[in-house]
Amino acid sequence: MLKKILTTILACGVLAFAGAAAAQEAPDALVKRISNEVMDAAKTDKEIQAGNQKKILEMVEAKVLPYVDSQRMTALAAGRHWREASPEQKQRLSEEFRDLLVYTYSGAISQVRDQKLEFKPFRADPADTEVEVRSQVIQPRGEPIQLNYRLAKEGNSWKIYDVNVMGAWLVASYKNSFATEISKNGIDGLIKVLSDKNKRLATAAAKPSKAS
Repeated sequence: MLKKILTTILACGVLAFAGAAAAQEAPDALVKRISNEVMDAAKTDKEIQAGNQKKILEMVEAKVLPYVDSQRMTALAAGRHWREASPEQKQRLSEEFRDLLVYTYSGAISQVRDQKLEFKPFRADPADTEVEVRSQVIQPRGEPIQLNYRLAKEGNSWKIYDVNVMGAWLVASYKNSFATEISKNGIDGLIKVLSDKNKRLATAAAKPSKAS
């Protein structure tokens, strides 16, 4: 179920993550501007449409990841167990979770086709350091899909640290699976599970694309 939710998020425009940094723009303006730019690229680039994983990974690394607070996402997903982890474990867990997000995003980008984004009125006080940007994905068929973002201001920049699709927050979805694994095999066990999964995803991504 979680994998399906993640795929839907990305296929329908979670690439708005790319817009989260630049203090001179309001967070909603950033999300809207960059999400439209990246979605346009995903729709028109023939290599991306054909599933060229190398190019998709490069796109995610350059345009998405720098503006996502993956460490905060990891800490929230790990919950109370984060405080129990050593500095090395925190670093390893953040790196593996970061890589998992990259592969997850990359695996869904080629599914972007005729979806459109519609943003709802943005409500926030100028002094707020945490905000929510609300939108929905309009599909050629079917009901609109709710797609909301939580952003936090860090210094002079904004970064996304959670996403909500159809009422389900991404961090909360991971929190359940993280807690289950940690309760069985500890932090190191969770790191191993994520590492093994990332290795499988890396092998799959290295295979020639349809365009090759």
